[in-house]
Amino acid sequence: MKAWFFGLALAASPALGGQPVNSVAPIALYTEFQQPPPAAVLEGIQNELSRITEPLGIHFEWRNLADAHGDAAVPELVVVHFIGHCDLVYLLPRTGPPGALGWTHVSDGSVLPFSDIDCDGIRGFLQNGLIALRSTEREGVYGRAVGRVLAHELYHIVAKTQHHSAHGIAKPSYTVEDLLGREFRFGESDREEIRALRESVAAPPLPYNP
Repeated sequence: MKAWFFGLALAASPALGGQPVNSVAPIALYTEFQQPPPAAVLEGIQNELSRITEPLGIHFEWRNLADAHGDAAVPELVVVHFIGHCDLVYLLPRTGPPGALGWTHVSDGSVLPFSDIDCDGIRGFLQNGLIALRSTEREGVYGRAVGRVLAHELYHIVAKTQHHSAHGIAKPSYTVEDLLGREFRFGESDREEIRALRESVAAPPLPYNP
């Protein structure tokens, strides 16, 4: 069985939000942080993910992977590992090219519900811009940027696609402005695709054995 990753790199242009649709059961979002993030960073991640996905009928219920039990039945679940330090302790001017910011697991052509988010990579990519902000703003803005990368990877899982778009959250590469700007959402065609998928979801509960 072949297994590989596709991920998010860095480069081009933004998009806008969407209209609410009828919601379905929340998706259980099991998370594991290599290092616990500051409260402001975690709040920024969670709030931005909600702003991006909830207007499309996607609701996530955050859970700690370490607290997961094999007898828990959920309609849908995803598992996300946050790699490195999701904080701004080592905020220095960046030198050298960044790598992928996040990636989602694929096996035999099927998208699996497992993603990794590179907190160190995101910080390294953004740190010149973060340094220019007031110190009181940095953690929240950084958390918001991590939330946008997370939304990209969860899009692949929820839509069950390796497809990328030309605009918005679903495009294959981001600029610093995409991640630090005030607004960054899915493109219109992706919003319609996601809405249609969420309205048709009717998956039976399944046990999760971490």
